[in-house]
Amino acid sequence: MTILAKTTIAVLFGGVSSEHEVSRMSATSVLNNLDKEKFNVLAVGIKKDGSWHLYPGPTEGLCTGEWEACKENIPVAFCPGSGMKGLVAFENGRVRELPVDVVFPVLHGKNGEDGTIQGLFEMMGVPYVGCGVLASAACMDKHYTKVLLAAAGIPVAPGITLDARSFDKASEFKANADAIMAQVSEAGLQYPLFVKPSRAGSSFGVTKVEHAGDAAELAAAVFEASHHDWRILIEQGIDAREIECAVLCPKAGSEPQASWPGEIVLDKRNSGDDQFYDFDSKYMDSSASHVEVPANLPQETLQQVRETAVKAFKAVDGAGLSRVDTFVTPDGEVMVNEINTMPGFTPISMYPKAWEATGIGYTDLITKLIDGVLR
Repeated sequence: MTILAKTTIAVLFGGVSSEHEVSRMSATSVLNNLDKEKFNVLAVGIKKDGSWHLYPGPTEGLCTGEWEACKENIPVAFCPGSGMKGLVAFENGRVRELPVDVVFPVLHGKNGEDGTIQGLFEMMGVPYVGCGVLASAACMDKHYTKVLLAAAGIPVAPGITLDARSFDKASEFKANADAIMAQVSEAGLQYPLFVKPSRAGSSFGVTKVEHAGDAAELAAAVFEASHHDWRILIEQGIDAREIECAVLCPKAGSEPQASWPGEIVLDKRNSGDDQFYDFDSKYMDSSASHVEVPANLPQETLQQVRETAVKAFKAVDGAGLSRVDTFVTPDGEVMVNEINTMPGFTPISMYPKAWEATGIGYTDLITKLIDGVLR
């Protein structure tokens, strides 16, 4: 009987972005659900200082943060030009190669989801799960996502983009409040407004501005967003339900498939709270929301969301996986809010839940993503 060698997967987690902790939660779930009969797993953590370490300890150490102090950690790196296709390990003054068949970068935000690390894998010639350099970079920047989608004829929320690099401190934002307000008025944006950093995720730096004409409130929201990015979007709030659709395309060149669309139901709205889906609702407060897949919408609307999600995925040259977040208005119009090229993979995240409801379990989903880039 021939025994097939296992495929070695390097699962990357952590990173230098503000979504470091979210990445650790996602990676914990991926590591717990990988098919251990089929794959050897190398858990590679990236600390906030940018250093890479092979972590051999228990998976639960990722969420607690204990992995960083593990004495068995080994410094590692991918080294283009070294002639080594796998990870290079630096141990006891010696250098050795750890073979890697495929990388699963469970990283969110800067240097993980923005095309930079994807470029490293391309240089190395190492297969990796997820979107390539272009799609990753474009979808990480909400401004350019909207540019590409609009060019493809896909509706997006009205908005403007600001450059905050000339504002160094809070007082300068206040001093320019009237000028910012004038741009909003000129664009004809209706309140409420959502002010958000162009290149951040997990709702970091997002503020809802509700009072029309309040220049100070608007300037404060822009200042908050500037902590995360100098490019800032001010978008018109849309009277719509937020419907999310998971897209899967494991093998390059194949037709992308869309899950049943799902909806995050914000439970505290039922008690009269004015709530939007912020960081706490997503990750910290389990009572704040729950997922419904498929969303409670007419069949034709669900199909329209699926078709729009696939069209958007193609418009940005997506690959592997993405979660396309849409707005569905009361009259049934579907517009795209944003595209997440490495969506959350926590147990309560929409992406795995949507595919589970569509007929693909968590472990099979991971296997499909990995097998797709190996063939």
